[in-house]
Amino acid sequence: MTGILDGKRLLVTGVLTEASIAFGVARLAQEQGATVLLSGFGRGLSITTRIAARLPKPADVIELDVTDPTHLDALAGTLESKLGGCDGVLHAIGFAPESALGGNFMSATWDDVATAVHVSTYSFASLARAVLPAMQQRGGSIVGLDFDATIAWPAYDWMGVAKAGLESCSRYLARELGKQKIRVNLVAAGPLRTMAAKSIPGFETYEGIWADRAPLSWDVNNTEPAAKACVALLSDWFPATTGEIVHVDGGVHAVGA
Repeated sequence: MTGILDGKRLLVTGVLTEASIAFGVARLAQEQGATVLLSGFGRGLSITTRIAARLPKPADVIELDVTDPTHLDALAGTLESKLGGCDGVLHAIGFAPESALGGNFMSATWDDVATAVHVSTYSFASLARAVLPAMQQRGGSIVGLDFDATIAWPAYDWMGVAKAGLESCSRYLARELGKQKIRVNLVAAGPLRTMAAKSIPGFETYEGIWADRAPLSWDVNNTEPAAKACVALLSDWFPATTGEIVHVDGGVHAVGA
């Protein structure tokens, strides 16, 4: 029996711990038949390499800093040499300096805001542009990780603005890349105890909101529902879906107080 990603070649960014959504995506993707290439950079590169050893199958790890033009320029060639092309990409990248979070919305400097937007928003487009030469022959799917940006969340501050930009960026990419049969979608997960969550002051506030409001309930320690949604979008099971935001949050986005 073949999996829904049988024969697919995927680039998965953002694997830092086994608790990360990206790790869950890489694991499930391998179980569903994909060949997976991971990326990391800086001090995180050695961490990603160690965590890669915990996947069901061996996976190469490349260095990729999405803010470094030289890394981006070399990416398509790397994908060709490592995978023979690319059918899908998971963008699991986001960062905001501490001064742009935790109630510092009015005092954050442009330099820190610019960093948040560059890493968390613009990188979605720059990564898509970088992988395009390796994807355009067969088309494919680009999936990004989101957190509902339709409202203002406590302490999320400029990362919330960056996520709003990510949502808009996804729609523009969907329009631009449709001609190459490349689909672009986001998965908006509820709060999960990942490495990224640890950088958000007051994260426990979100846990309380979801505990009270999620119609399907919500487990902050279980990344598998979000990972499964990403894997489904990376497969051929959504051939006519692009520019979409799939909410995997127990239903909180759909209900009031």
